[in-house]
Amino acid sequence: MAKDITQTVTFNATPAEVYRALVDPKHHSAMTGSRATNDGKVGGTFSAYDGYIVGFNVELSKGNRIVQAWRANDWAEGAWTIARFELAPAGAGRTRLTLTQHGVPDAQHKAISQGWKDYYWTPLGAWLDAQSKKPKPKKKTK
Repeated sequence: MAKDITQTVTFNATPAEVYRALVDPKHHSAMTGSRATNDGKVGGTFSAYDGYIVGFNVELSKGNRIVQAWRANDWAEGAWTIARFELAPAGAGRTRLTLTQHGVPDAQHKAISQGWKDYYWTPLGAWLDAQSKKPKPKKKTK
């Protein structure tokens, strides 16, 4: 039997910044400390955590929504979930992210539910906070 996971978190970053952190492989890798790939196109493939998570992009709406088919490399053959990330402004420079992951294998539900908190929300929040403290490049003037 498969189950769903729904979690809502708020980050001190704009929806565009949160979107980039999740989709751009350079940002995703920096955020997780593990290799990630993503071609950023609907139908294109992605991977995270050095290939432990693989899948493809179902829907990409910059700064608004990411829908991906996900699976872990240790799941039963043919087992897939659909992860939907909804991004919404939550005040000045803040984003409310709602994740809904449909079809999580029953045996992995508890670990995956905690895994989102440990391996995504905590490092994403810390990485976004660190990015906001970096000095912005100065624009060249003539």
